[in-house]
Amino acid sequence: MNPHGQSFIAGERIAGTGSAFQVVSPLDRSTLPGVFLTADESQVDAALQAAALAHPVFAATEGSKRAAFLEAIADEIMALGDVLIERAQLESGLPRPRLEGERGRTVGQLRLFAQMAAGNSWMDARIDPADPSRQPLPKPDLRRLLVPIGPVVVFGASNFPLAFSVAGGDTASALATGNPVVVKAHEAHPGTSELVAEAIVSAAKKVGLPAGVFSMVHGSGKVLGPWLAKHPATKAIGFTGSEIAGRALFDLAASRPDPIPVFAEMGSLNPVVLLSGAIASRGAAIGTALAQSITLGAGQFCTKPGLFFATEGEGLNAFREALTSTIAGIVPSTMLHPGIADHYNAKCSSIQAHDSAKVLATTTTAADPNATQGQPLVLEISAAQFIADDTFRHEVFGPFAILVVSSNETERDTALSKLGGQLTATIYGDEAELSSSQPLVAKLGSIAGRVIFNGVPTGVEVFHAMQHGGPYPASTDSRYTSVGTAALLRFVRPVSYQNAPQDLLPPALQDSNPLGIVRLINGQPSSAPLS
Repeated sequence: MNPHGQSFIAGERIAGTGSAFQVVSPLDRSTLPGVFLTADESQVDAALQAAALAHPVFAATEGSKRAAFLEAIADEIMALGDVLIERAQLESGLPRPRLEGERGRTVGQLRLFAQMAAGNSWMDARIDPADPSRQPLPKPDLRRLLVPIGPVVVFGASNFPLAFSVAGGDTASALATGNPVVVKAHEAHPGTSELVAEAIVSAAKKVGLPAGVFSMVHGSGKVLGPWLAKHPATKAIGFTGSEIAGRALFDLAASRPDPIPVFAEMGSLNPVVLLSGAIASRGAAIGTALAQSITLGAGQFCTKPGLFFATEGEGLNAFREALTSTIAGIVPSTMLHPGIADHYNAKCSSIQAHDSAKVLATTTTAADPNATQGQPLVLEISAAQFIADDTFRHEVFGPFAILVVSSNETERDTALSKLGGQLTATIYGDEAELSSSQPLVAKLGSIAGRVIFNGVPTGVEVFHAMQHGGPYPASTDSRYTSVGTAALLRFVRPVSYQNAPQDLLPPALQDSNPLGIVRLINGQPSSAPLS
C-alpha cells in the first residue's frame, strides 16, 4: 500500500498541518512507504465537535442499526484481505499467523458486540411501579436504564495493531452502546490504522450513520493527548499501554473542570505461584510451559507471566533445568518497534547489573539488532531480595521473567504482599494442596482481576465472563474490563425517571416493552409488558 498519511475527520480525509513522520519497520529497520502528517489542535477540535454533534442522533439509533454498523465494519476489515495483513506485518514485525489470528479476534469481537447492541441487554432496564396506597407515603414510579456517555477517545495500543487499536475492543464497545469515537492512531502502525479507519468510514456510510460517529487522528500521544483528554466534548477515554502514559491521561482527565473517566489498562507482572506439590510432581513440565509463555510474541502480551514464586524443595531443580533448556533453544523474536526493543534491552541490563540477581536462563542464539530482536532472559533472586528491593517489582515489557525463591511459605507470602494490582495471578498446585490454599487464593484474588489455576496466563478470551483489568496500577478502574461483553459498561451511565409520562420514557422503560427485552420489575426479571 501507499498510505495517504491523512487523518479522518468526520469521515473525510484531512491532511495534518503538524510535523511529518514515517515508520521504520522492525523487521529490518527500513523506512516504509508513507508520510504521515500530525493533526493540529483545530483538527482535533473539529473531530470532537463532529462527535458531539453526532452523539444525540447515534445514541437514539435502534440497537439493530448499531449492530449492522459493527457487522459492516467486520465485513470491510475482512475485505481488505492481504493488504492489511502485509502492512501490519511490516509495521509491527508480528508474524503472519499471529496477525491473521488477531484479525479474526477483532472481527469476532465486533460481531459479538453487534449481538449485544441488537439485543439491548446492556441497558439493564429496571422498573419499580408506583404504589399510591403505600403508607406512610405513596411510592413513586421509578424507572432506570443505562445510556451512552458521549464521545469516547480511544488510544491505539502498540502490541495489538488490530485487536486493541482503531477497530479494537474499546472502539467496538463504545460504538455498540451508541457513543461516537475519536481514535488516536498509534505512531508505530499508522498505515495499518489508516486501512482500518477507511473500513469504519465506509461502514458508517453504508449503514447511513452521521459522519461524526468516527474520526481518527495521526500524531504523537504527547502532543495530541492533552488536546484529546481535555476537550470539553470528550466524555471518556479508553487506553492500553504503559503505566506512565496511562497515568498521564488519567491526571489530565482528573484536572478538567468536569473530570471524566479514564479506562486505562497499563500492564502487569502477572505473578505465578508454584506450590510444592505441583513442583515435585511436574516441575519440568511447568518449567517448559512457562518458558514458552514468557517468550510467546516476544513477551509483548500484557498477560505475560513476569514473576515466578517458588519455595525450596523437591522438584525445583527440575523446574529450573526445564526452564533453562527451553529458553536456550528459543530463537529471539522481532519486537514491535525499535523504541520498545531499546527500552527492553536497557531495562534488562539495569536489572541484571544488580549483584543480587543471577542469570538463570537465556538463549544460545544472539539477538539480531537489525531485526529489532529482544534476547529472552530469566533471572533468579531470593524472596528476601525481592522483599528488600523494589527494583524487581516493575514490569519489563518483553521476553523477561524473574524466579523468586523463598525458604518457606511465610516468606513467600511476605514477598507476595509487596505486589500492587495485577491483571492476572496464577497458581499451580495439585488437587489436595489447592483445597487447603484458600487464604492464598483469596490473597491473589485481592490483587488481580483474573485468577488462573494450573495454566499459563498468556492470552485473553473474548467472552461474557472475562475480566481484563485489576487494581491499580494494572488498570485505573478495577471495576471494569477492557475485554469481553462487560466492556460495554465502561461507556454508559445510569439515568432514572420518576413519575414520567409513558410517551416521554425511552422504549426500554415503557410499559409495553416494545424492545422485548428482559427487565427487572420490582427486582424480578421479566420480558412481559406491564399491564
